[in-house]
Amino acid sequence: MTDSNNSLFQSEIDTLSLLNRGKVRDIYDVDDDHLLIVTSDRISAFDVVLPDPIPGKGNVLTTVSNFWFARTANLVANHLTGRSLGSIGLSNDEVKQLEGRAIVVRKLKPLPVEAIVRGYIIGSGWKDYQRTGAVCGIELPAGLQQAQQLPEPIFTPSTKAEAGEHDENISFAETVGLLGAELADKVRTLSLTIYRQAAEYAAERGIIIADTKLEFGFDGNGELYLIDEVLTPDSSRFWPADSYRTGISPPSFDKQYVRDYLETLDWNKQAPGPALPEEVARQTAAKYREAQDRLLG
Repeated sequence: MTDSNNSLFQSEIDTLSLLNRGKVRDIYDVDDDHLLIVTSDRISAFDVVLPDPIPGKGNVLTTVSNFWFARTANLVANHLTGRSLGSIGLSNDEVKQLEGRAIVVRKLKPLPVEAIVRGYIIGSGWKDYQRTGAVCGIELPAGLQQAQQLPEPIFTPSTKAEAGEHDENISFAETVGLLGAELADKVRTLSLTIYRQAAEYAAERGIIIADTKLEFGFDGNGELYLIDEVLTPDSSRFWPADSYRTGISPPSFDKQYVRDYLETLDWNKQAPGPALPEEVARQTAAKYREAQDRLLG
């Protein structure tokens, strides 16, 4: 479903079976070993998919993810196959619809936890800290301000919620219970290493990566892979370094324009979501593109 701005709200692929339509991604079955992941221009806020797309968002998320997959390939294998869209039996029209926003990936079993790394105290971590002085059972120094950099990045995993539910932060001990000690430790070490290297790279380009969510899966031989998306404006908080300060929730390269607009409305944050003015969609698209331009040059 493409509009006049060449935005893709929803992919329509007749030659493959649709397995799942998430908030942003459409996933199709290719064969026993492969999936097709399409990143649409849909945007969600407060866990509700809004009716208007953000032009070009899916292309940005795909490009940025592929960039980070390449940069982290020396640390951990990933789900990319390098196969072209033309190699999986799609029609020419389908290939044209998906160019720049779809990837053919290995079919893997996702881990039941999301690997979250926080370098700054913000979001649900800030709320937990205000209430308990800790995040996911990790005690933090007293007196931290909102958005302050932590002494060291911390690994704060969460469970994967069912559709319509919220993810829940869990302790490392609970992660060990779900994954086993060896795998839990490997995921924590990998996640922290990926975050540190990415944060250093981004800082040289004027972007603070406040936190990020990574996902892992494994194949039939038990080998671990990095999957889903990596270090995008959707899975991370990117802050422009030149406007960063503590004590507030800093401006960011993501859906902030959308959230700020929605907060001005008399809306109960339940589906269906309200329509977005063209200016809000355009400003949001510009923020996503700026993040890509800064990171990739």
